Amino acid sequence: MCTLTLSASIPALKPAECVGSVCPSATPAQYAVFFFGLYLIALGTGGIKPCVSSFGADQFDDTDPKERVKKGSFFNWFYFSINIGALISSSLLVWIQDNAGWGLGFGIPALFMGLAIGSFFSGTPRYRFQKPGGSPITRMCQVLVASFHKWNLKVPEDSSLLYETGDKHSAIEGSRKLEHSDELKCLDKASVLTDAEIKSGDFSNPWRLCTVTQVEEFKILIRMFPIWATGIVFSAVYAQMSTMFVEQGMMMDTSIGSFTMPPASLSTFDVISVIFWVPIYDRVIVPIARKFTGKERGFSELQRMGIGLFISVLCMSAAAVVEIRRLQLAEELGLVDKEVAVPLSIFWQIPQYFLLGAAEVCTFIGQLEFFYDQSPDAMRSLCSAFSLLTTSLGNYLSSFILTLVTYFTTKGGHAGWIPDNLNKGHLDYFFWLLAGLSFLNMLVYTVCATKYKKKKSS
Repeated sequence: MCTLTLSASIPALKPAECVGSVCPSATPAQYAVFFFGLYLIALGTGGIKPCVSSFGADQFDDTDPKERVKKGSFFNWFYFSINIGALISSSLLVWIQDNAGWGLGFGIPALFMGLAIGSFFSGTPRYRFQKPGGSPITRMCQVLVASFHKWNLKVPEDSSLLYETGDKHSAIEGSRKLEHSDELKCLDKASVLTDAEIKSGDFSNPWRLCTVTQVEEFKILIRMFPIWATGIVFSAVYAQMSTMFVEQGMMMDTSIGSFTMPPASLSTFDVISVIFWVPIYDRVIVPIARKFTGKERGFSELQRMGIGLFISVLCMSAAAVVEIRRLQLAEELGLVDKEVAVPLSIFWQIPQYFLLGAAEVCTFIGQLEFFYDQSPDAMRSLCSAFSLLTTSLGNYLSSFILTLVTYFTTKGGHAGWIPDNLNKGHLDYFFWLLAGLSFLNMLVYTVCATKYKKKKSS
């Protein structure tokens, strides 16, 4: 943020002022400084996001029932605080950037980031730290290499004959031991003791012999994969907030009296929806659900994510219904061949944004809980990073679906579902397609969630 502030404040680092309608382009050096600042933000975000939620949850003791309940609330309020920041940045800071300049607009968040860093380090004496267990990717590779090296060995029926450390502590620093599971027995070969290893008593080479806990770590990641994959389709639906929802809003009436509402600003209602739903979920829905389910958090993480996937179907259906009504008005008023907005208020989009916010509260926060609770102790940050990866893959999937739809619907000279003039298209079909994919995704998720076996720590 400091680099961007300097880029927007120092005359030598920003392009010259516009003269009338002529705006000089930036120099290569100015571009370099600007993009260097952006890439530093991306790098910092990549380090913060996977770790901050895991580190925050680590402050709660799993063995204390009261702290376990508080840990469930932590994920809710953590996501709540993120959206408070998003609301401020998309409203107040945008206004400052437009009216007071980009230097001040970047300088304010840079100042608050400095205060946040100071606040973070001031709490160091009070934090609970989990010991780092080394590279999880290295441990996974060791399991693969060791099991491949022993591919011709038979796995004993008695799992107690597989290699594990003798004391109650795991060989992986900062991790509890994991109980053996019967799935993916081919990986158990990595824990089979050979006669040569038993005779020599040398169990120190992890590329030839892995503990049961190390093998179970890998198994947990494989079991989590189908649940993780279903999050990609949800993220593709979420991506519509900044793409097709905006396109739809641009062809609607954006005026409110003398004020014109930018279509992209309507995404603020998604943030407001999250801010509304998090307290309702944590303070109202969870206590009521707890009475019926008997679960500390009201719903399990898998149930919560399933509810979010169902709401995402409703969200896409609501968007499709609004588009059907918009196209009906366009036809009634003879606007089909004109690339102009239809006199239907943009505020009819609010329900789809509101539903998307509710789905986000259930699915994204449920993912944070699930990948934290179900991941091996020494892989929590990695699994949190995997959960965040669904967002980027969802955007790619959204672009891929849009490309396919455009390709197949424009064959033979047809306008297609999503032409430049949406009044001649069928954006509603696209929304129904996503609703259908979301429904199928929900069914697949239900099967995967039903068969999922939770980790067992010994």
